[in-house]
Amino acid sequence: MEFTEWAIEGVEINNCNCGFGCPCQFNEDPTHGDCRGYAFVQIDRGHYGDVSLDGLRWGICFAWPGPIHEGKGVCQSIIDENADPDQRAALEAISHGRDTEPGTLIWQIFSTTVDEFRPTLYRPIDLSIDMEARSAKVRVPDLLQGQLDSIPSEMNPTGHHARITLPFGFEFTEAEFVSGSSKATGDIKLDFDETHAHLCRVHWSTHGVVR
Repeated sequence: MEFTEWAIEGVEINNCNCGFGCPCQFNEDPTHGDCRGYAFVQIDRGHYGDVSLDGLRWGICFAWPGPIHEGKGVCQSIIDENADPDQRAALEAISHGRDTEPGTLIWQIFSTTVDEFRPTLYRPIDLSIDMEARSAKVRVPDLLQGQLDSIPSEMNPTGHHARITLPFGFEFTEAEFVSGSSKATGDIKLDFDETHAHLCRVHWSTHGVVR
């Protein structure tokens, strides 16, 4: 099978409905039985074939009625409205898991468990990420708003510091675990109050996570 060669370097945020730590990271069932969440990516450098993706943003909202591996998922991609038609097509392909070697990257793996991809949205995406402060904000007007901060701690005024390393992870190699409070009112509704979230630097390609 031939793929369009692509690569992305940047920063990702992710917030889901699970308790801090997210059992999925440890091959356990989700905290509340189902999985709902979102992820957004700030691309520092990237390309899809000859199409530059530098500086663009994109995200995805998702929901499964049970553990992800049991399927029946629904996903919807949200792409930077500043992207031109070729860039929009490229980011939709990546977020839908196309042109990616099977089993090597979160979006391709997720795609095998999704029954329905809702129509992709093209919206302004306000996204700010401070890896040092372990915080982030995301806003898509009339759709989604989220805030990520350190996990609260009575012992440490800067919050609880928690980091995980997954040497063979299909999303990241290392991530900072934080707390997220978010709300989405679109096709995939989300309402989180201090639930699991993480921040990570990513380098992805046609061939999976680049280490």
